[in-house]
Amino acid sequence: MTAAIAGIGATEFSKDSGRSELRLAVEAIRAALDDAGLRPADVSGLCTFTMDNNSEIAVARELGIGELTFLTRIGYGGGAACAVVQQAVLAVDAGIADVVVCYRALNERSGRRFGQAYVSPDPDSGWHVPMGLATPAAQVAMVARRYMHEHGATGDDFGRVSVAMRRHAATNPHAWFHGRPITLDDHRASRWIAEPLRLLDCCQESDGAVAVVVTSLERARDLACPPAVIAAAAQGSGPGQFVMTSYYRSSTATLPEIGVVARQLWQRSGFRPADVRTAILYDHFTPYVLMQLEELGFCGPGEARHLIAGGGIEIDGRLPVNPHGGQLGEAYIHGMNGIAEAVRQVRGTAVNQVPGDGPVLVTAGTGVPTSGLVLTPNL
Repeated sequence: MTAAIAGIGATEFSKDSGRSELRLAVEAIRAALDDAGLRPADVSGLCTFTMDNNSEIAVARELGIGELTFLTRIGYGGGAACAVVQQAVLAVDAGIADVVVCYRALNERSGRRFGQAYVSPDPDSGWHVPMGLATPAAQVAMVARRYMHEHGATGDDFGRVSVAMRRHAATNPHAWFHGRPITLDDHRASRWIAEPLRLLDCCQESDGAVAVVVTSLERARDLACPPAVIAAAAQGSGPGQFVMTSYYRSSTATLPEIGVVARQLWQRSGFRPADVRTAILYDHFTPYVLMQLEELGFCGPGEARHLIAGGGIEIDGRLPVNPHGGQLGEAYIHGMNGIAEAVRQVRGTAVNQVPGDGPVLVTAGTGVPTSGLVLTPNL
């Protein structure tokens, strides 16, 4: 790869922003451009999620960007988080655009709440909505139950993920749950959402926006902040793919789409799981964190519960996961805040900085076609 993330920006994370999603997007993009030392006039490409309500031309008008030579969007909700960066890399490498901004803005708590029942126009929904699987939590619960049956995982194993994320968020001033860690007993006492998922197994609903600036590594080296080199970017879908729960696979207790992404990331970057300094994993539901650890190669099938035991994914553990608190602890901005955290870790400016100069892994939403990144310092 010859591209890098040169700037990051975000709004505050809240439960009621009091602002339009367009204004949130503009604020985050301005912050990212300021971070990179660039102007709106320098931007020639924009990339976001198909679920984002802010059209590229509206964002460009509000920012005063002017001409654009690259505009694109990625589907499948949170699965797009790293794929938007991959698209920016492809545009920069191909010479289609010089500076591409990737953004996501949503009033997900004060506006449309993704955790509520929703009938999608996608014909696939006809297979599960009539059966009562009308929310992401209900769909993931079925996978989680099968995973527990096959591998002996328990609700406490899921709870340890939540405890770790909230512990990290508690020391992150930008996190919604700053100063509010939880215990395993708190997790056990939280109400059921869809068994075996409790409230504290499910990510937040947040208002806010995050943006990142992608440009060539050569140009990024001359900008305001140290570049986060994009060592690898990948997108992937698994066989028999549905959304959140894939019913026709040989096993429903796996996430093969993240395996597709992992194989590409390791091959393209030249790194291996053992090289990773910290992993920023998409933690929309705690069971999918365990399953990602296995698909990514950090442990074997069914072994993630042993990896996380005794604080294995906490800051001083074998594999620190989500030092910012993730979507369980910091905010749910469809994974884009995880990319921003990865850049901070590479720069050495994170609140909960993980020592070393090894690569940082980022994943996007799982249970859907997904994506991932490997970022490194400019050594």
